[in-house]
Amino acid sequence: MSKQSFPLLSALRTWLVRTGNRFVLWLYTGVFNLLLTIFGSILARTRMSHNNGIGAVGSFRFVDNPKFPLHPFFEPGKTMPCRIRHGAASFHDDAMRAVRSISIKLADTRSASPFDLELNTGVVALFWSAASFLRFAKYKKTMYGIQYHQYYRNYPVGARGAYAGLRRNPTSFDNLHYYSQTPFWYIATDNVKRYVKYRVVPAEEVPESGLLDDYERLIEPGNQRILPGETRSRNYLKEAYARRLQQGPVFYKVQLQLHTASDDDSMEIFNCCREWDEASHPWMDLGEIRAERALDWSESTLMLFSMNNMPKGLDALPAYSIFDYNSLNYMRKRSDIARKARIFAIKLFGMPPEIPNDDNRNQ
Repeated sequence: MSKQSFPLLSALRTWLVRTGNRFVLWLYTGVFNLLLTIFGSILARTRMSHNNGIGAVGSFRFVDNPKFPLHPFFEPGKTMPCRIRHGAASFHDDAMRAVRSISIKLADTRSASPFDLELNTGVVALFWSAASFLRFAKYKKTMYGIQYHQYYRNYPVGARGAYAGLRRNPTSFDNLHYYSQTPFWYIATDNVKRYVKYRVVPAEEVPESGLLDDYERLIEPGNQRILPGETRSRNYLKEAYARRLQQGPVFYKVQLQLHTASDDDSMEIFNCCREWDEASHPWMDLGEIRAERALDWSESTLMLFSMNNMPKGLDALPAYSIFDYNSLNYMRKRSDIARKARIFAIKLFGMPPEIPNDDNRNQ
């Protein structure tokens, strides 16, 4: 065999390995989404998570003088209609210790939108790839407000993410800090390749409520039960947010941080369980959300948010295996079938009931 054939064999071997890894990623995420569609979206008419939530409608205004290289979609001073939805994962009791979320849609519609974002409390996540998420799902084993016990024991980095994201009895959804955690493309008008992360914070500088204190950090992260003697309603947080909107609009700042792509970059730059250094990656204002009116249960339930609703140059980064950090967003992009199936099931079988105040706690 000639020496020239060895590079060809090496290239062929590399191609076969990469193709096999991509096929496994496609297969695993496809099977997971199929099961989710059948048992969650169609039979139960539930979201993939964060079923406990409330929506609102208002507007979004981009900053007049951005401090970052501009993407064409981020037009300075432009105002767009906007919908948001606050939620909690994954229990129906607002007084439980839970990760809280905000989803943003730059359109006053239930689904179609030029730009959607989904963010959670906590600067880092509980899992870091499709493979780790599937292990996370495997170890859920929920019982009386306790779940993921074995996962957190096996994977301390997941426990760190839980402590970062869990909130105990926040006073309102609008004084929490929310993070995309995963990076996305950011191809500005200068065509330089960059990555971007997003966060949402209160427009006014106020202390974040619900942060875990030293006592809370002694409680295992899998224990999300209400505290003994809890008197808050199962729906107290949603009710408080609706009352807050009745008093006037609620404002949030949407911010971003950028990383310029380099051949020397470590793969850890994509790891959503590692935050970017704020000294070298400062947060910069992107725009302001003005939430004006709460949506009722029906309209909030019929909304869906999709990672496929993103402009070119701001979309998800490519993934090549189930162990790739970017495979999380690959999985989320493929989950639209489950989202749309849920809406179809609601139209076919009816709206799921509102969360009652008089049900069992820790559910």
